[in-house]
Amino acid sequence: MRTDALFIGIEVADEAARDAQLAARLEEVCPVDIYGQTPEGDVQIVEGNVDECVLCRLCLDAAPAGAVRVLKLYEDDAEL
Repeated sequence: MRTDALFIGIEVADEAARDAQLAARLEEVCPVDIYGQTPEGDVQIVEGNVDECVLCRLCLDAAPAGAVRVLKLYEDDAEL
């Protein structure tokens, strides 16, 4: 799954997006509420909050390697 805003893009690998524990962890650590959970427990990206990303890396640290990617669209999709 990928959601792009004006400046930031967020990608969550499909398998990781179905992990309810990861969804809860991402929702907990993100200081600007980019992540939430669907009623089924899947990762939900809150589209209206994506450009609020402060590039803190907390979501990257909370997820398995490669499960979440934060892309700087203003730098040709440079990965954080």
